[in-house]
This record gives sequence, C-alpha cells and structure tokens, in this order.
Amino acid sequence: MQEKVDIIVKADYVLKMDADLTVISDGAVAIRNGKIISTGSDGEVSSRYSADKILGGKGYVAFPGLVNTHTHAAMVYFRGLGDDLPLKIWLEEHIWPAENRWLSYEFVAEAAELACLEMLKAGITTYNDMYFYGDAVAQSTRKLGMRAVIGAGILDFPSKTAKTSEEYFANAENFISDWRGDDLIVPGIAPHSPYACSAENIAKARKIADRYGAPLHIHLSETEWEVSETKKRYGKTPVELLYGIGFLDERVTAAHCVWLTEREIAILSEKRVGVAHCIESNMKLASGIAPVVKMLDAGIKVTFGTDGAASNNNLDILSEMSTAAKVHKAVSGDPTAINSRQAMLMATRWGAEALGLGTITGSIEEGKAADIVTANLKKPHLTPLYDIFSHIVYSLNSSDIETVIVNGDVLLNGGRATAFDESEILANAVKWGIKIKHGDS
Repeated sequence: MQEKVDIIVKADYVLKMDADLTVISDGAVAIRNGKIISTGSDGEVSSRYSADKILGGKGYVAFPGLVNTHTHAAMVYFRGLGDDLPLKIWLEEHIWPAENRWLSYEFVAEAAELACLEMLKAGITTYNDMYFYGDAVAQSTRKLGMRAVIGAGILDFPSKTAKTSEEYFANAENFISDWRGDDLIVPGIAPHSPYACSAENIAKARKIADRYGAPLHIHLSETEWEVSETKKRYGKTPVELLYGIGFLDERVTAAHCVWLTEREIAILSEKRVGVAHCIESNMKLASGIAPVVKMLDAGIKVTFGTDGAASNNNLDILSEMSTAAKVHKAVSGDPTAINSRQAMLMATRWGAEALGLGTITGSIEEGKAADIVTANLKKPHLTPLYDIFSHIVYSLNSSDIETVIVNGDVLLNGGRATAFDESEILANAVKWGIKIKHGDS
C-alpha cells in the first residue's frame, strides 16, 4: 500500500548535490511536512508513495534551491540609480545619500518583497542579507515564504536607522533576540567593512555574535582603495586586521575578497571563513577579479553572491555561476577551472554550508528541508542535452525556472507565484520608483 505524501517532484534529472554528486535519471522526490522523505527513480518513489500534487515530469530537471550568499535585498529600489561609477563615488555620492533620503521601515519591507520575488523567479531559495531595518526584511521574507540569513547592519556613522554605535548595536541585539529560533529566518550581525566600521566596533559585533551564536557578514578587501585605507589606518591589510582582533571563523561570510595576498588566503583557509564571490558586481564597479581559483585550491569554501541589485543589476545566481565559471577560465588560462559541477556545488550545498545551514538545505537528501527547484528543459537553447551540469551552468536562464519549493511550500509553479500577489509587489515598486525619480516625499 502506498504512503500518502504532500508532493512528489518528478524530473528527467534529479541533481541531489550530495557528497557523490548523484544524478537520478527519471527521478522523483517525495515530500511530507516540509521535508524530503525519499529520493529515487520515478518507479521506486511512485510505487511507495502517492500525492495529490505532482510537479515537474518529463522534460524537467530538479535541483536544490540556489543560495545567494551576499546581497542587500532592499537595494532593488535603487537599481540603475547610479551606474558606471567606481565603488567609492557610487557609495558616497549616490547610494548613501539616497538611503538617507528614502530608507524607512515601509520602504525596506516593500523593496525586500520585490527582491524575494526576483530571487525566487531565479531559483534562489535562500539568501544572506546585509542591510538595515532587519525586522522589515525578515517579515517580508517570511511573508513570501523564503529562507534567509539576515544581518543587522553596523556603521560608524549615522544613518536613518541609528545615530550612534550604541544604537546600531542595540538594534542588532533586539533583532537577533526577536528572530532566534525561527524556521526560515536566521538573524545575525553585519559590520559593513573595515573602512566603514572601526576595529573596535567590528570586535564588538563579534562579541555580540558570540553571545547569541549568530552568524557574521562583512565586506572584505573589495577594492584597492579599501586595502590602502586600512593599511594607512592600522598598518595592516583588511584580513590581517580582522585576524588580529579575533573576528574570523567559520561563522563569518566575507563578501568579495578581491584584493588578497597569499598570506591572507592562508588566513581565510585556516579560519574556515566562507567567501561570497560577487563577480558581476565586481566587474561592473571595476573592483577587480577575486583570486577564486587560488582560494579554492587553498580549501576555502567559495560561494556565489549577487551583491545588491543597485550594483549588479540583478539578483540571479544562474548568471553569476555562468559568468564566474567562464571568467576564471580566461584569467587563469585553464579551461578546467571552476568546472560545471564545482560551480553547482558553490551555488547550492557549499552556499548552505557557508551560512551554517548545511544540515537544513543545499542538497536533495532525506531529512533535509524541501527546498527544490525545477526548470523546463523543453527549450531551443537547452536542446539537445549531453551533460546536465553543463547545461545548467552554461545554458539555463532564470526564465526557465518553473517551480520553486521552500520548506515544502510551493511558492512558484509554472513560473508564477502561488502564495502571494505579484502584481501588488510590482505596483509598489513602480510607486517608489516614481517617488525616487522625482524626489517626491
């Protein structure tokens, strides 16, 4: 007799992204109470389980939800606001003034909804955020059913969210306390960078994170200017500075890591820091190309982030994967660098592990949360098919994503939202865009 389950996902290829990189041909996944309870061939799973909801089928691929390990979700409302500029000018003359003018709980809540919608449509089920009004980001993320690690932003200078360091830290502690134990939201703390936060405040962020067992998120060695500024101020490179104050360990996600020395790579490896590689943002801002191949060779867990949509200008990990895999082949002179299987690992299981969520998500394995994506392979640009990993990394587009399941909830089906109103989210975005463009309060 068949057991009843909530959902069965079927696909020509099920990429488990487990330790063996198992691919199940004509595969299926049984889901009950938000968890994956069985994987196997369609015949095996269908003989044991039945479900009223069958998703995918012939002509589909199923893989774990993608993980975006560095973004600023609410910055989608600043997409295109200040393009074709270096990072320092972009931040100081365009983005920070815009934030001082427009940031509010309502702005961030509605912007985060747009970001979550965009990410879900690109097959992203988990993201790692660094911004302000963390409660607004968390509420919107939970409303749309997505999974996130959300870091409360810390700066040395006043913003719309805090006037003093003490206020930033109080906000962070309150946020962490309020959201601890949530099944979708992991609260953390995010000192912006060694140039926007003093060493004292970065060390204080570390102490708060230790008190709560919370994750940490920081920009690190993104530009040559940042490195020279840190050397002037402290006589050390950014990585050496953070190492010296005891900030670095496996609970830290360091975004960018473009300008690293051999010694700094060794330090990040020793401390098991996760690195979020944001190649499209780094290229657009002319920050440089991170030494990813060297980091991978040193055993560093390098993953993919989009950065915010204001500097990318999208939230699309499929695009990041494809760009990174190709660029690093070119700059290293090695066509085998970051092969398609490794790229998929970086975008799925390694991303989850870097965020401390490796036991929960990142692969399609029994007992893990049902965070699963299907894509339609019946497209001209996906035909014929010889290697499914190669197809996903080099040929698949976000528009090919059809079904997105998070924690067992079907959030997208047929490429359309099933659990929330897309039109309302887009209408809010248009409303804010008009305000920002015309300077209307």
